[in-house]
Amino acid sequence: MSEEKKTGEQKAERMQTKQMPKMTIVGLCLFALAMIALFAWPNALNGGFSAMVNRAHPVVINTGILSTMSVSIVISVIMGRILERLGFTDALMRIFLPIGKLLNFNAAVLIPAIYNILGDINAAGRISGPILVRSGATEDEKKLAIFTMVQSEQSFSTFMIGLGCLGLAGARVFAVVIIAIFLPLLICPLLGRYTLYRNCKSVELEELPIFTPETPFLNSVFAAGQEGMNTLLLLVLPAFAVVFGFIGLLDFIGLWQYVNSFLTTMLEVLNIDPATGLLSIMASPTLAMTNLTETAATIDPRWVVGSFVMGASGFPLSVIVGQIPLIWSNACEMKPMDALKPALIGIVFRVLTAGFIATVLGGLLIR
Repeated sequence: MSEEKKTGEQKAERMQTKQMPKMTIVGLCLFALAMIALFAWPNALNGGFSAMVNRAHPVVINTGILSTMSVSIVISVIMGRILERLGFTDALMRIFLPIGKLLNFNAAVLIPAIYNILGDINAAGRISGPILVRSGATEDEKKLAIFTMVQSEQSFSTFMIGLGCLGLAGARVFAVVIIAIFLPLLICPLLGRYTLYRNCKSVELEELPIFTPETPFLNSVFAAGQEGMNTLLLLVLPAFAVVFGFIGLLDFIGLWQYVNSFLTTMLEVLNIDPATGLLSIMASPTLAMTNLTETAATIDPRWVVGSFVMGASGFPLSVIVGQIPLIWSNACEMKPMDALKPALIGIVFRVLTAGFIATVLGGLLIR
C-alpha cells in the first residue's frame, strides 16, 4: 500500500470517528429554530429582541446612569481608596489577624465585607481583590471572602435607611444589627472554612506587605474617581443589561410570571415583606429600604426585620450574577465562574438567614 493511499485512509477514518462539537450541534439547532420561527411567527425574533431592550433600558439608563446610584458607585470607590490611602486597610488587617489565627484563615478574607458596609459592593471588589492577592490568599480563601462579603450591606445608604425602618417597626435595633450584620462576619468564615473552602491558612504580620499606597494624596483621589467611573461604565452597566435583558426575554416567552410568583410565595413563607424583598432581589436594596419607610409602621414587624436582613446583602441579582464575576475576575485573578459560585451559595445562605431571623428570632427582636 502506497504511503499516499495509507494517509488518505487514515484521514477518512478520522473524519468518520470525529464527533461534532456540542456547541456546533446547539448552533445548528438554534439556526433551525430561527428559520422555523421566521416562517411561522415572523414577529417572534423582533419581539424577543424588543422585550430585552425595553426591560433593560429603564434600568441601565434611569437607574444606572441618571439616578444617584451611579454617582454613589463612583463616590464609594473614591471613599474606599481614601480610606486605603489613610491606612485603613493595614489597621483592619491588624484587627482581624487574631480572628484569622483562631479560625486558621487569612485575615484578608474579612476585608471585602467591611469595605462593603462602608462603601459599595463594587468598590469592595476593586479594592479588596488585589489585597487578597497581595496577602497571599489561596483560591479557597478568595471564594470564602466572596461568600462572606455577600452577607453584609452592599452600600452604606442601605444600612442607614434600614435602621430607620427598624425604628418605625419597634424593633430592637442594636440586637438586630449585631445578629444580622456583625455575627455573620464570624459565623460565615467559620462555616465556609470547615465545609466548602478548606484550603486556608493563617498568616503572620511579618508575612504581610504594607497595603497603604505611597502615592500623593490628591493623585490617589483623582485616580479613584477615574476607577469609579470605569467600574460604572465597563462593569456595572453591562451587568444590568445582561441580567435585565434575559428577564425581558423570559417575560416575552411567558415564563417570568411564574418566577415572580415563586419568589413572592417564598418571601411570604420566610416572613419577608414581598414587595420590598422583590425590590432587593431585582432592583436595589436601597430602593427597597426607602419604600419600606412608608409601610414599616403598619405591616408585621417581623416582615420589616426580615426585609432589613434581606436588604443587608449582596443583592440585587445583577450584582450576584453580573458584577461580582466581572469585577472579581479582573481584580482578584479568578475565573468568573469561580467568583460566581460562592456568590450564589452565599446569597442563598443570606436569604435563609433572613427567614430564620424573622421567623424564629422575630418575637425576641420586637419590643
